[in-house]
Order: sequence, then structure tokens, then C-alpha cells
Amino acid sequence: MSNMAILIGLILALTSPVTWSGPAAGSPWSGEVRLGYLAISGNTESTTGNLEGAVNWDGVRWHHALSGRAIGKSEDKETTAESYKATYEGRFDLSERIYLFGLLDYNRTRFTSYDRQTFQFVGIGRRFIKTERHRLEAELGAGASQSKLSTGISQNEANWRISGVYEWKIGENASFFQKLNVNSGASNTFTESITELKSGIVGNLAMVLSYTIRNNSDVLPGTEKTDTYAAISLEYAFGT
Repeated sequence: MSNMAILIGLILALTSPVTWSGPAAGSPWSGEVRLGYLAISGNTESTTGNLEGAVNWDGVRWHHALSGRAIGKSEDKETTAESYKATYEGRFDLSERIYLFGLLDYNRTRFTSYDRQTFQFVGIGRRFIKTERHRLEAELGAGASQSKLSTGISQNEANWRISGVYEWKIGENASFFQKLNVNSGASNTFTESITELKSGIVGNLAMVLSYTIRNNSDVLPGTEKTDTYAAISLEYAFGT
């Protein structure tokens, strides 16, 4: 089967007609802040603190999500771990299940082959399952990337993206979350997997165990393709 036939099949699966009734009423704002302990493996072997945050705005058809993460550690006045990530996604609902999206993703990680990676995508998404306990959705998009290698060489190329999210509300105070992103171009494929298990403590406070895998298919000699981040964090959520 040709790549074009596969792409057409995916688009048809994402865009089959459904009825749209709009989101439930309530405050449009929500978000969370996390502070935790992190173990890094791969190009850097280190333990440090991490800070994460997210803000969401959900209207009738428009949805906006902004998130960020900062990791840093120094020993004897030398930086041993440093990573920053910022992501924005805007969505416009065509129906209850189908939406268009635009995505900006910025990653800066020292001590790896790619000192900086920036991605921009537009595409279409579908919510396959949306119940009180389960959420499953996928996105297909096209765009571009700009990367800077640790050697100073820049790479600019067209990219395609496929992404999937599954969330399961296990009980009243516990949930499971899994997300997989694949951004692929001619010179590199960047893959990111995020797994989280959350348990409520009291009120808006929760404990979160997370494991993130980040992989670049093409790297410089002497560097690792894969970095992993295992974290235990305390989360404060608002607007939920």
C-alpha cells in the first residue's frame, strides 16, 4: 500500500461525521503546577529537581493549552544537567470529536546531539473515546522543524507528526495517562513517550509518578539516542 493511500485512509478515519454538542458549562480556565525529584539517564546521569506547569483555556469551540518544564543542576559551579521545554497547542472544534490544531514545541537540552529543537505543525485530530473514565484521541499533522546540533550546525526541514493520548480515570482519586508523539523529517525522527500515574492526596494536591522517554534516531558519534526522565512530583491543580 502506498504512503498516499495510508495518509488518505488516516484522514478518512479521523473525519467521519459525528454530532457536536459543545463542552460542558463551567470556568474556561484550568491548570497545574508540579515540583518534584527527577532522575535522568542517557546523555546525562543525574538526579535533580524539576518544575512543570500548564495552563488551559477551553471555550465553546476554541481550546488553548500552554505548558512548560525546566530542569537544571550544577556541581562545583559547573552545569551538569539543563533542559527546557515549552509547548503551545490551539484547537478549533469542527464537531464533538473532530478538531483542527496548530502546535508549537520548543526543546532545549544540553549535553545531547541536539542543543535545540523547535517544531511547528498544523493538522487534524479526532477524539475516539470521550467518557467520564476514558479518553482516547489522535492527531495527524504536517509542518517544519528547526534544529541546532551541539556542533553548531543547523538543520531546517519539513516534518510530519502523529500523536496519541490515552487517559484512564481509575478511581475517584487516581488516574493513568499515556502520550506518544512522533515528529519525523528527512534527517531525524524525534519520539517522545510520557507515562504518568496520579493519586490524589487532599483537595487539589496530588502525587504524580512519571516516566518520559525521548529519542532521536540520528545522533552525533559519542552521544546517546535516548534520554529518560523518571520523576516523583507534588502537583497543585486549579480550575478542575
